[in-house]
Amino acid sequence: MTPHYPEPMVLVDLETTGANPLRDRITEIGIVEVGEGGTQRWSTLVNPGVPIPHFIQRLTGIDDAMVADAPSFAALADDVAQRLRGRVFVAHNARFDYGFLKSEFKRLGLPFRATVLCTVKLSRKLYPQHFKHNLDSLVERHSLHVEGERHRALTDAELLWQFLSAAARDHAPEVIHAAIAELTRQPALPPGLDASALDDLPELPGVYVFHDAADVPLYLGKHGNLRKGVLAHFVAEPRARDKPWIAEVRRLAWHETPGELGAQLLETRLLKQLTPLHNPRPRPARELCAWQLVPRDGLLVPERVDVARLDFAHTGRDQVYGPFRNRRDASKLLEKLADNFRLCRRALGLETAGKAERGGCLGCVTGRCKGLCLGKESAAQHNARLQTALAKSAFAPWPYPGPVGLPEGPEWASRLHVIDRWVYLGTIADPAELPALLQAPTPMFDIDLYKLLHQELRRRGEQSVLLLTAS
Repeated sequence: MTPHYPEPMVLVDLETTGANPLRDRITEIGIVEVGEGGTQRWSTLVNPGVPIPHFIQRLTGIDDAMVADAPSFAALADDVAQRLRGRVFVAHNARFDYGFLKSEFKRLGLPFRATVLCTVKLSRKLYPQHFKHNLDSLVERHSLHVEGERHRALTDAELLWQFLSAAARDHAPEVIHAAIAELTRQPALPPGLDASALDDLPELPGVYVFHDAADVPLYLGKHGNLRKGVLAHFVAEPRARDKPWIAEVRRLAWHETPGELGAQLLETRLLKQLTPLHNPRPRPARELCAWQLVPRDGLLVPERVDVARLDFAHTGRDQVYGPFRNRRDASKLLEKLADNFRLCRRALGLETAGKAERGGCLGCVTGRCKGLCLGKESAAQHNARLQTALAKSAFAPWPYPGPVGLPEGPEWASRLHVIDRWVYLGTIADPAELPALLQAPTPMFDIDLYKLLHQELRRRGEQSVLLLTAS
């Protein structure tokens, strides 16, 4: 049909009010139709029905006044559908544009499916020697001619046509055809999973869950790109064939998150709520405990405490170490430290001396105790080494006077993860949601979330941490 591919194409670019096709709206459509009769160009502004954020206005040059008298997408739907029908859908970061159009059609109760070709992926395949493949890089690399303003829909759609034409000059037709065929190949889905279930998958971070015919969760995963993460399960590679449960998949659910942290928080919570059949079982944490050093006759003695009884604001001051999933894990740490730091096993409570026994602890016999139990070492010396040994296991005190928010996501779609005393309360999109979240029952302390949040706060330092109040 063309030197680029034997099927008709439609090159599409959209301008929108944001990055989320489920929440944001289209403000401009640019289309270049390519077929036997040559190329046809069409574009229109679209009234999104919502205000355009200032950030987007600065990026695209499209403001509220420009779209005030433009037609709505509903008024344009039939015309747009006719232009797209029966053609390969081509766009740069194609799932963005495809996802927005699919969402707009879905709001009107209209189906929309197409074979999708992403020119970012095509550029990577045809020009692997280059690192950057954004549209500005393609313009510079291939000397594309910009007619109009960048970040306007028809200008950018026209640049895609110029890129395909440049690629056709650089490569033989069979090379381009093979690359496009590979990029548009459909995944081998389980027979019971509707192919349309994958159409709405965004290229955004999040968590996905596969369910069987009885709606039992089979497998839960997270990925920085939901679409890529899900499709990876259906590629014809040995690793995919080693998952027999794939054939049982009947339903796919997913949850978008503003970033990698949100995906980790949600994954940790959902794994314990849903317990999918084919994920590794989370280690039980029914006996969450910690060690607290208590002075007794001048000697610091570790006492086991229930995590539920701790005041997380003072764990550092109170010399608390942990947390541990159970008593066994807590004791294993003391056993290890006793050997590595030559601490007295009796002082640690790991060994009890009989009434008639006058010798030292077992560590003295094996040369792994410095002799506290025989009076060869002072309590102060033993205390100092014990505190040094436990330092890496210190239970971090909650460093803020109250709840905090950890922002994540781009400026126009930022979310706030709300944390209080190492407990993840939830994620909000609007400050107005905060009072209800803070007044809701507090979730139980989770050891895995504690470790994740402790690491995240250390990474951020004081940056990007917001102190919160319910008012």
